[in-house]
Amino acid sequence: MEDIFFYSSLSIFVCLLVTVQLLRLSKRRRYPNLPPSPSLSLPILGHLYLLKPPIQRTLHSLSQKHGPVFSLWFCSRRVVIVELPSAVQECFTKNDIVFANRPPSILGKHLYNHTTIGDSPYGDQWRNIRRISTVEVLSTSRLNSFSDMRNEEIKHLLRKISQSARGENRFVKVELKSMFTEMTYNSMMRMVAGKRYVGDHVSDNKERKEFIEIMEEIFSYSGSSNPGELMPFFNWFSGGGYERKVKKVVKRADVFLQRLIDEHRNKSSSESRHTMIGHLLSQQESQPEYYTDEIIKALILVSTK
Repeated sequence: MEDIFFYSSLSIFVCLLVTVQLLRLSKRRRYPNLPPSPSLSLPILGHLYLLKPPIQRTLHSLSQKHGPVFSLWFCSRRVVIVELPSAVQECFTKNDIVFANRPPSILGKHLYNHTTIGDSPYGDQWRNIRRISTVEVLSTSRLNSFSDMRNEEIKHLLRKISQSARGENRFVKVELKSMFTEMTYNSMMRMVAGKRYVGDHVSDNKERKEFIEIMEEIFSYSGSSNPGELMPFFNWFSGGGYERKVKKVVKRADVFLQRLIDEHRNKSSSESRHTMIGHLLSQQESQPEYYTDEIIKALILVSTK
């Protein structure tokens, strides 16, 4: 029985190797003018074995061998590395629309179906989200209207540093990372929802704890490299564990954000108009097709990330 399982697994593995290689060969025939790349590309891994820290020096070394524009295989995905400034300008200034899209991610898929500005593919939806972000959320007038809130948080930070620095000794070690994180979160959430969520003077500790847990989880998934993004078959072998975790945290985030929106809906317009959520809800009344709850929740996430 064990022998059957071993040979079956080995057969599947060999079939996968052959399939990956055939796909690569077909792509090379379809696009013959691709940038040069190192000759030895391992099955499944591609050129990942070449990427040794520090990465920037490794890439520079490869550019000396293969030219200022070259390509690598990251598992099943081809990546183009551009070192020459004029080539970078050609890509991101003259042909910015061609390079506007990002590879779809599992987190983006479940996070309101790629409706955040960072995950949305270029098109009408992306232009609408960008317009809302630049005109309604991140415009100079909107940011200036929150200047008093930001000043209050900066003063609160300075008072906290002053209190922490008091001691019998002349020199006192003060841990600043958590303080700056607290100030950043509170500045953003006061602009978004009108209340503090971290540190002192937080009314609802349960809500505070939930907010921090959700944001830390989303940060960890958005900042990590999931092997399944580069090797789709890895998700089959792992049983979809990563995707289940993403679905779970996205569901928690959706419930939390919907609760914030509903709270603002139940408030009077004068109470909620000074927050980002209140302003977006007022726009939703006149343009519901552009300011859906999903778009608003996606904008909240982008604002707090």
